[in-house]
Amino acid sequence: MSDRLKGKRAFVTAGAAGIGRACALAFAREGATVFATDLNEAGVAELGKDGIEVAKLDVRDSAAVAAMAKRVGKVDILLNAAGFVHHGTVLECSDDEWDFSFDINVKSMHRTIRSFLPGMLEGGRGSIVNIASAAGVFKAAPNRYVYGATKAAVAALTRAVAADFITKGIRCNCICPGTIETPSMLDRAAAAGPNGREMFVSRQPMGRLGTADEIAALAVYLASDESSFTTGVAHVIDGGWTL
Repeated sequence: MSDRLKGKRAFVTAGAAGIGRACALAFAREGATVFATDLNEAGVAELGKDGIEVAKLDVRDSAAVAAMAKRVGKVDILLNAAGFVHHGTVLECSDDEWDFSFDINVKSMHRTIRSFLPGMLEGGRGSIVNIASAAGVFKAAPNRYVYGATKAAVAALTRAVAADFITKGIRCNCICPGTIETPSMLDRAAAAGPNGREMFVSRQPMGRLGTADEIAALAVYLASDESSFTTGVAHVIDGGWTL
């Protein structure tokens, strides 16, 4: 299939790399007009070569998010991909680390949804797709204390938005990936030692890591009219990790 998102406008956060970048490119390939943002201005600028409009945005800045929504105007699709993976148990999580994780992983979505939802409501339609995680939503993972807590919050936020606006043409779903090979994941693997990547792979029932493009394929489905009867759902895509 092609042109699954033709005529739709999409806004993407964390578009410079990983899942956010893959989703922005997939949306554009399927015919959407895409506006991608990231704090990494140089990284997100690369998407401009693919006809995607780009801008620097700090999703931890409420005023900046609101101003960006006014600049972009109405969108049909909102893809929230900004996130941070904190390593450690409750004993290794300071108050500042707790606050930072919730700010970027959860409150950023609150900011973007609050800013873009009025335009969706005015248009009578909209699909919001939040990137959560299999960790915290479906299964606990070692040393993912605050990360798991934030992703569980994302799933709850998703259901709340879905329930509140189900009669207004708004759908809100979240994607719960397992271990996906992205630049940030590879950085964590490198920090774990010379065999870090192999360690991550060894925990995967399929014997491999997931790809950002596989997550983007699910995001396209949730953004498209093909999923018009789907809302408030946490979609696990983890290669069987939670089995």
